[in-house]
Amino acid sequence: MQSSSIRRFLVLFSAFSLLIFAGACKKKTAPAPPPPAAAPAPAQPTVTLSASATAIQSGQSTTLSWTSTNATSLDLEPGVGQVAPQGSTNVSPTDTTTYTITATGPGGSATANAQVTVSAPPPPPAPAAAPDLNALFNQNVTDAFFDYNKSDIRADARDALQKDAEFLRSYPQVNVTVEGHCDERGSEEYNLGLGQRRADAVKQYLVSLGISGDRIKTMSWGKEHAFCTEHNESCWQQNRRGHFVMNQ
Repeated sequence: MQSSSIRRFLVLFSAFSLLIFAGACKKKTAPAPPPPAAAPAPAQPTVTLSASATAIQSGQSTTLSWTSTNATSLDLEPGVGQVAPQGSTNVSPTDTTTYTITATGPGGSATANAQVTVSAPPPPPAPAAAPDLNALFNQNVTDAFFDYNKSDIRADARDALQKDAEFLRSYPQVNVTVEGHCDERGSEEYNLGLGQRRADAVKQYLVSLGISGDRIKTMSWGKEHAFCTEHNESCWQQNRRGHFVMNQ
């Protein structure tokens, strides 16, 4: 009886000892370390592009300007190529063109556009029509009139010849012939001489006003080719003149 109790005690003691030993030998498991923080994603590039003039005429130029961030490479097309991260350049497109800049970096790429509209230049102004010298001559050149049997330049004739000289100075390509005319009274021979004196007097007065004598010819019609054919003083006065004809 006593021996059975001793054996049960030993069995229980052994089991208890094993439990204590097993608990003492068991190690605590350390908690797992946290995962490393993820590296930040590279920043996305940005880019802008603008033109100083978006509408030009053929043959003109405009300035393209750009800025960028987070880019390692920038390409501007058409026709420019690789450019700095920030800058400007002049372009002269011959046709309407859309320029595109592409910015590339570790974070990807970005683009920007600028369109330049090119129009044909306006046609040159039509050349000014050549002046109608005949019309201008007839409007601005007046004859010098004379008293009966005289070849002296009257006051009204001086005024007329001063205006004639202004026209001739304005149009140096114009040369003239001064025709001497007389009224119907007197012989044909006398009137031819009187008409020549009148033409010469007109020429000399124009020369005194600065018109080259090489531009002025003289001749006499005497009493031929009358401007008025009535037989009175009013009509005769119209025929006593130095008449201007523009040389062609």
